[in-house]
Amino acid sequence: MLIKRWLGSLVNRAVAFVILVIFLSALVVTVAGTLVSQSELETQAKNEVVIIANLVAGELDDKLSQRLAVLAEIADGLSMREDILHIRATTLLRREIALRHLFDAFYLIGADGKILAEYPEAYAQKGRDVSGREYFRRTSQQLTPVVSRPYRSFYQNKPAIMLTAPVFDQNRRFIGMIAGAILLDADNFMGDVGRVRIGESGYVSVATQGGITLANGRTGAVMEPVPASSSALQQAMSGFEGVVASENGDGDKTIMAVKQMDQVPWFVAASWPAREAFAPAARLVDNLLWVLLAVIVTLAPFAFVMFRRLMTPMDVLGHQITERHLGVRTTPVDVTGVREIRQVAETFNTVMEERDEVLSSLAEREAFFRSLTQSAPIGIVQTDVLGRIEFVNPTFEKITNSGGNGLLHKYLVAGIHEDDREQALREWYSALRNHEVFRGRFRLLRGTSGGAIWADVMTAAIETPDKSLGTITVVRDITRELEVEQALREEQQRADSILAVLQEGVLMVDTGGVIRYANRAACSFIGDGENCENQNFFERTVIENEERQWQASDFLAGEDFESLYVTLRNARGQIFDIDLTMLHLRKGHDNERLVFVLRDDSERRRQEERLSWEATHDSLTQLLNRRAFSAALMKCLADVNEQASVSVLMLIDLDYFKPINDEGGHLLGDDLLKRLADLLKDSVRQSDTVARLGGDEFGIILPACGLNRAEVLAEKIRAGVQALRIKRDGRSFGVTTSIGLTGLSPGDSGPREVVARADEGCYIAKAQGRNKVIVVPVPEH
Repeated sequence: MLIKRWLGSLVNRAVAFVILVIFLSALVVTVAGTLVSQSELETQAKNEVVIIANLVAGELDDKLSQRLAVLAEIADGLSMREDILHIRATTLLRREIALRHLFDAFYLIGADGKILAEYPEAYAQKGRDVSGREYFRRTSQQLTPVVSRPYRSFYQNKPAIMLTAPVFDQNRRFIGMIAGAILLDADNFMGDVGRVRIGESGYVSVATQGGITLANGRTGAVMEPVPASSSALQQAMSGFEGVVASENGDGDKTIMAVKQMDQVPWFVAASWPAREAFAPAARLVDNLLWVLLAVIVTLAPFAFVMFRRLMTPMDVLGHQITERHLGVRTTPVDVTGVREIRQVAETFNTVMEERDEVLSSLAEREAFFRSLTQSAPIGIVQTDVLGRIEFVNPTFEKITNSGGNGLLHKYLVAGIHEDDREQALREWYSALRNHEVFRGRFRLLRGTSGGAIWADVMTAAIETPDKSLGTITVVRDITRELEVEQALREEQQRADSILAVLQEGVLMVDTGGVIRYANRAACSFIGDGENCENQNFFERTVIENEERQWQASDFLAGEDFESLYVTLRNARGQIFDIDLTMLHLRKGHDNERLVFVLRDDSERRRQEERLSWEATHDSLTQLLNRRAFSAALMKCLADVNEQASVSVLMLIDLDYFKPINDEGGHLLGDDLLKRLADLLKDSVRQSDTVARLGGDEFGIILPACGLNRAEVLAEKIRAGVQALRIKRDGRSFGVTTSIGLTGLSPGDSGPREVVARADEGCYIAKAQGRNKVIVVPVPEH
């Protein structure tokens, strides 16, 4: 209550308004500044973590590359006989001083996996068998320098990675390897990564795509699984690279940049807590709030005094207006004060003068009204509060074919036809009681001729705030209009009869999609039986073609068209192939309409689909033909850079198929081909492509399958074909397969090169006695 009384003063309201404006302005500036600052800080933070992630990843790649190069160079210098290498192993290793600065330990390992020499010798690993280690298997199989996966070393179970390079004798035969170990928790370049800081609490982590932590600047832990709760790190394990918002192990929001390394399947993650990155924006808000408080405390008293002085003339003016209203004051009020107050005083004086003039002109206005109604093209009748006629214009006299003097002082309802009088009178009184305008259509008696006319009537009450003075009624002769409407309805009925027997669906909708007319065929397309009027066409149907799904706005804004081939799906889930025609009626006007003609186009679509299928499929086996297979292989080659695993091409050539045709007949051969096609389709995934390339040659495209899985699948197919037998006339018939496999690589120039490699595998399989699977490796481009 106290606050309400205080705000009752205009001065107090003005002061409160000023303070509110200042507060809101400062709040807007603060919020806008905070958002802009936070946006800038976020951009800077993202750039900084990206730069650090790139620098760390680049440095790690450089150091790993340098160490691999040094190992490879030393391995080239160890080319000698294997027995000499075993004898001189310790001497050869001791002279490699450079390796002492690059690795925590390094070893010379024989071809059988036993350590021949080591440095430092205090680790006592000489003679140990490491043939089971992953790095030994990869190096001895690939015969290339290798960076191992992280592992626990034999020495004190320390976490480490191993870099290896193969050693060959003069005949390029593998005789061993030289290996350098880097401990993950030692004082080396891997340990330096964990000590990198971004700001005060930001850190850098390194992990493998297999999910093992190599360095963690937050916890210092290594050889631990990457947390499954971190979606950003899980994405990084799948090859993601970029900047994301994430959370650290303590639940703090962070900005994380991920960079994949080039030399090894590792990634670097640079994380900076958002709280620290956005700290300057928080300090800015605090400072602005203190400034706002100081401004309000300073300006509030000053604004109160100033508004009080400015509003003094308004108080004086209020007293003078009250005196003038009560008649105590007969002279105009004084015009003083600021411009707005002077304007109020002048306006009040002007209003008082105009009031006197208005009262004196009321009689003139009534005379003007009467003269205006004399020439009006519609009938006008004025009655008193009892409904007795006080005035009619000449047009009403002409409509009712009666003289004006004969109508005066008669009840207006007496001129309504007796069949319509009771209902019209009831609706008339109801509208006037509710202070509404009465609108009705009924017959009026036409003078002494005894006839009647149809009239459109509108009546409104003439009222003042204190009382009712009567009514004013407007009458329009609509007899001719009703005759025209009846003729139009008859024409509409004839048109409806014609449209009802048409096979094409014809419907008309308004701009809101509401169906204003539809024949029986159109309703069957929409799925609403025989009557679908007043339904919304665009809500009951979905219309689409190969390019897009058509919306109501597309039809309204578009031009007329003929023969647009679309698919129509109604609310019942029924689908029709439609040849659609659309016309605009009264385009751009309030009563605009759209006319749709729907023709069933299903048979033509089925013919086109059949021809399209036959052009891409083998008629005997129902598999894709060579043309469709080549197109699919071309697409797979275009997507090879985006595949997480290697895509594989498999060519299958049947062995001894010709004797089956010669001995069992072509029908037996065709039956065998069909069964083989079913076996191939059942053996692969839905995403794989199976095709018949020729008489007894088949091809399979395995996207992102990987050579190992593809080889297992090929063996399964080979065994399945070998087991497939057809018995005919007491004899058993069957074939085997020669299968060639090869991977797809970015260096392939086109399908021909890939097919040639896989075909080479088939030739090798046949040369080795048939019924084999041969994998042809991808050449290094």
